[in-house]
Amino acid sequence: MTTQGDETVAKLRLRIPEPARGQHPPDRVRYISKAGEMQKPALDEKVERIALMRKQLVRVLDDDGQAVGEWVPDISIEEKRRGLRNMMLTRAFDARLLRAHRQGKISFYMQSLGEEAIACGQQRALRPGDMHFPTYRQQGLLISAEYPLVDMMNQVMSNEFDPLHGRQLPVMYSSKSHGFFSISGNLATQYIQAVGWAMASALRCGTEIASAWIGEGATAESDFHAALVFASTYQAPVILNIVNNHWAISTPEDFARGASATFADRGYGFSIPALRVDGNDYLAVYAASQWAAERARANLGPTLIEWITLRVGAHSTSDDPSVYRPPGEAEEFPLGDPIQRLRQHLEFIGEWDADRHLELHSKVDAQVNEAFAAADSHGSVKTGDVGSAQTMFDDVFVELPRHLREQRDAMGKQGGQR
Repeated sequence: MTTQGDETVAKLRLRIPEPARGQHPPDRVRYISKAGEMQKPALDEKVERIALMRKQLVRVLDDDGQAVGEWVPDISIEEKRRGLRNMMLTRAFDARLLRAHRQGKISFYMQSLGEEAIACGQQRALRPGDMHFPTYRQQGLLISAEYPLVDMMNQVMSNEFDPLHGRQLPVMYSSKSHGFFSISGNLATQYIQAVGWAMASALRCGTEIASAWIGEGATAESDFHAALVFASTYQAPVILNIVNNHWAISTPEDFARGASATFADRGYGFSIPALRVDGNDYLAVYAASQWAAERARANLGPTLIEWITLRVGAHSTSDDPSVYRPPGEAEEFPLGDPIQRLRQHLEFIGEWDADRHLELHSKVDAQVNEAFAAADSHGSVKTGDVGSAQTMFDDVFVELPRHLREQRDAMGKQGGQR
């Protein structure tokens, strides 16, 4: 308090968030609805009538592995088995490259451990030709689209067979043919790019939709809010994904969430239908992604989805989570493990068993190891087995300007190796 004349007034102050280092934050997952509890609205339902969906949680699989409620997707047993395989393949891929980093074969890696259902499930719910604008933990999109594992590994190694010719940091993949826009190291830029791409698709009377991806921490960036303005104003055919894995590189999710109750609240603020979904429930991911895609294709505009999951591993190989995260956090996470939950569901309906699971585990491990052996045979940036620096001039201009041709030729005369 301070005195101004005869009046005593309070001094202004800011709320400075302080992380509870080494402790489980309160309300680890807020507003957990029961499986099957959430109703599935009509595609054209008014945003005001589904406002509560931004506070609740769409779930399909119950604790026994039974699929219940209106959100149960109409997908075949074979498609469910494929989802299980894709998630297991993604996890095995991550594990092998994390081991490669520890062996000194690659310079950097980021895994998606515990989050596999979100990317794998949405990829299967969308169509070829749709374009994803991912951040750096959606390798499941490429793997579920059957992009060659060895090409992904060559990119991480930055060797001479890297499809991107060493121009991107490891894990920043790109494949137009597989609907995977180039990853940007500058967080949130892909959000406004996705909305712009979706608007362009509509302007040219196309049928393809866009899917934007962002982590909960990067929603504090201005590009996120700019994207929501354009998506809402022009009713762009885009899915706006927020992957809330509860942790930025060293701070809990409430730093970025601020005073909002949920991240889905932000969609409602722009009059965009917004829902929260159990991101560790493969069937819920598929169903919610399909619903959002159908809205976009019916010219009903964008949908924002907050996926609730947990980053089980480190932020990256440059991070030590033990200094800011409590031990045993994954074991206490109430939404469980996505692979185990889909396996439990398949076993519940009599379409899976321990022997088949062990067999699949062996197959995906063998597939990953074979791909890694092929990529490793070409060396990496760590061993100096890289392409020519002259490739920096390729794929930039339709016709290379004279001054750049001269620079390229001069580099070739000097040896041209980087």
